[in-house]
Amino acid sequence: MFDSSWNKKYTDRGIRKILSKYSEKVSLTQNISPHQLKHFLLTWFKKQGVDDALIQPYSGHKSRKSLEVYSRLAIEEAQNEYNEVINKFPI
Repeated sequence: MFDSSWNKKYTDRGIRKILSKYSEKVSLTQNISPHQLKHFLLTWFKKQGVDDALIQPYSGHKSRKSLEVYSRLAIEEAQNEYNEVINKFPI
């Protein structure tokens, strides 16, 4: 998911350092882990309608079936938003 210009993989520690730096720049009160970022991005891709075949190489999952969790997260979030809006309906 993270490409390096040095032609070698980032370490977990290196990625955490980068995320911490940018979290601080945007004034996040809580640091985000690489795993949380991955889940956020893959769920966002699903919500944008990106096909599983395009997401899979970046997900770290061997099977497209394991990407279903991101579809469920996207649908669950949409359902929560729907419930919030429908409860405000004036009838």
